[in-house]
Amino acid sequence: MNRRHCATAAITLVCALALLTSTGQASAAPIPEPSSSPSAPADPSQRYSNADLEKVREQIETLYRKAGAATDAYNLAEEQTKKQSGEIVKLAKAIVDGQARIAALKDRAGAQAREQYRNGGLPPGAQLALSNDPKLFLDGINKVRQSQQASKSLLTELNQTQQDLETYTQDASANWEKLEANRVKQAKAKKKINAQIKAAEKLESRLEKKERDRLRQLEQDAANRAQTAWLSSGAVKDVSGEASETGAAAVAFATAQIGKPYVWGAEGPGSYDCSGLTSRAWLAAKRPIPRTSQEQWRLLPRIDIQDMRPGDLIIYHADASHVGMYVGDGAIVHAPRPGRNVTLAGAGSMKILGVVRPDK
Repeated sequence: MNRRHCATAAITLVCALALLTSTGQASAAPIPEPSSSPSAPADPSQRYSNADLEKVREQIETLYRKAGAATDAYNLAEEQTKKQSGEIVKLAKAIVDGQARIAALKDRAGAQAREQYRNGGLPPGAQLALSNDPKLFLDGINKVRQSQQASKSLLTELNQTQQDLETYTQDASANWEKLEANRVKQAKAKKKINAQIKAAEKLESRLEKKERDRLRQLEQDAANRAQTAWLSSGAVKDVSGEASETGAAAVAFATAQIGKPYVWGAEGPGSYDCSGLTSRAWLAAKRPIPRTSQEQWRLLPRIDIQDMRPGDLIIYHADASHVGMYVGDGAIVHAPRPGRNVTLAGAGSMKILGVVRPDK
């Protein structure tokens, strides 16, 4: 392929990428078009220069980042939906139990009313209270008091049960509304995830195998540069903490998943997304934690990087859309993105937001 054809091919690819990202739902920032006479690849056998592929890499990374954020929104909505479904089931049982309780209380009230009718409208013991015999009179008074107290308790219990039943019904209605709202959130998040992933896959599919290999090498190079800069900054110079017993168990579980594919929304055992891996690892260590990386960042105790130890979770990006588990020696185990498998990576290969400790 001559240099003119190489330049034309490069322009065609970049323009196609810009058009793709300017339409549809996966709206990442368009890739800047090259100059009117871009340089051809150093190797004439290559269609695209490293600069062109670097633009592709950045665009794909942006799309997968957005898909990761949407995945977190989906996972949170799904978790809330499960919770609301469970609450509705509990409330439904409480309503059924309450209705049965009211029916039983009404039966008891009816029995008391029928007994009074048989006694000429007098409560049990009232006839004895009219006796001239002092002993029978006192017994009758006690029975009247007991009957009155029983009737009062019955009415109190009946009223309370009816109030509880009304509360259960209102709560069930509120939970149902939340359930439907979360289902809508799930549907929107799922649509957004699919759009972002589809757009990223479409970008990558335009490349030939050799170009995809070069693209992957560029990804690794970018990660290595970030990791080297992080280590050179001295961020982990004094990090030497040893894993707790539960932390070691979590690390053992997470590292045993290396090689399994990333699938958004997955929690194992055959595949994982990033927070699916970390939440399942800590569950295996008998320490349940929130399902999503954003909730892990929001709810778990935060620690300084210098105090990090294996098992701690490193949260990435400003929106807390990614998480990995620190395993020691400046490395994490994580589920990177669609098309990649659970793997070890440099802890500083992505922008760190902070560190949390599930067993603090």
